[in-house]
Amino acid sequence: MAKQFLYVGKGDQAITDICDADSFVENKIGDSRLDAELAPGAMVGEATLDGELVTVIANNSKRPNPRFRVVYNGVIGMEECYKFAQAMYATIEADKDKPLKDKRPIVLLIDTPGNSPGKVEEIVGMTKGTASYQFAIEDARHAGHPVIGMIVGRAVSGAFLCHGLLSDRILALPMKYGTIVHVMPTTSIAVITKIPLERLNELVKTNPVFASGAEFFYKLGGINEMVEDPKDMKNAIKRNISEVRKLRLEGKEDQLGIWHRGVVGAERGGRAKRLNAITKMRAEYEKLLPELLD
Repeated sequence: MAKQFLYVGKGDQAITDICDADSFVENKIGDSRLDAELAPGAMVGEATLDGELVTVIANNSKRPNPRFRVVYNGVIGMEECYKFAQAMYATIEADKDKPLKDKRPIVLLIDTPGNSPGKVEEIVGMTKGTASYQFAIEDARHAGHPVIGMIVGRAVSGAFLCHGLLSDRILALPMKYGTIVHVMPTTSIAVITKIPLERLNELVKTNPVFASGAEFFYKLGGINEMVEDPKDMKNAIKRNISEVRKLRLEGKEDQLGIWHRGVVGAERGGRAKRLNAITKMRAEYEKLLPELLD
């Protein structure tokens, strides 16, 4: 039987199992050296994947941030976002003179229960931190770097929005290994939507919008591929890197990233109404556009 919670809280183990043995060098990317004391839970650095140099961005739940009491157990806070962004820009800088086909891949190992910012982070600029990381991922993608997200544990709330969701491709282990993918717990959804909690607890069993398993998010198109066995993660990541490179070289950027997932979700039956809603909104906008420009 599969072991529950195989990688939850163990980002270092995920790095070991995916990358070549003893190849990960933390806080070094190209000629850049990142501050080891900044966001100690943010594990960033270089490694090789079957001999190819890659940037690895992960988080380690066993390393709390001593400056922010709420940043523990894999929470991604302000410092973590800034360090992740630094790793992205260090990667872009390291490969700035390389042709598109040689840009190093960036592998995001995803296991986080959310942002959970404290009062200090909210005041200082938590939202700027998450935004900086999101912009950095997009800049890396536009610079030609294949960005592959691999969900090995929890992918929850705003932390998943900035750490993973903007990847070219998202892969995930199934629920039996402890993966969780959702925006918020049903108790919070009940407060916001006014849907009774009892009803939501029934919906999460079958409805991909409310359910928290990676399999449900796959049906919505939010996950590109399920990796059924952890032993297959390395090969799956390698294959997706090759596919992303090929599509980018062919100018098929529209088949990568977040926008294409809506199309995939419709094909899988998880987003049956999305395209209709977009079509109606576009028609309304075009009807009002002459008045807006007048």
